[in-house]
Amino acid sequence: MEIERKWLVKGWPRGLEAVQTIRMRQGYIALRPTVRIRQEAQEAGVEYILCFKGKAGPGGLSRTEIETPIEKDLFCQLEALIGKPLIEKEQRRYPLADGLILEVNQVDPGTKDEFFYAEVEFATEEQALGWKRGVLAEYLAREVTGEKGQSMADYWAKTRGEG
Repeated sequence: MEIERKWLVKGWPRGLEAVQTIRMRQGYIALRPTVRIRQEAQEAGVEYILCFKGKAGPGGLSRTEIETPIEKDLFCQLEALIGKPLIEKEQRRYPLADGLILEVNQVDPGTKDEFFYAEVEFATEEQALGWKRGVLAEYLAREVTGEKGQSMADYWAKTRGEG
């Protein structure tokens, strides 16, 4: 189960130091339900992941998410099957005082569609609903959790087409 809140943000956060940077490429095989492939490159190496996501529950906080590693060859075959340029992302992860992690993503950098969004994942919906943004209140001012059209699958459909 994935439980997260999401915000549209402007740039990288000030005053925080990233502890991890991941360069990603991701594409969509299906949008409803979501079937996605992702390549994640970081210092430790490159991983290839196949992900299935169910429909979000009320309020958009949680949904079923199944991720499984795949071999590079299968990733390349699926990328060819998709036949469209994959979404490019840089994700930086910032530890927060309460033990949570702020993940900030720059999507399709250098293109007309470039934008930034941030997410925080939680263990329970109660934790997610009770979480206070604190010093990040101004940075995380535009919450889009559960807002129609704000998923990466929706971005894919808008910029790459439905199928």
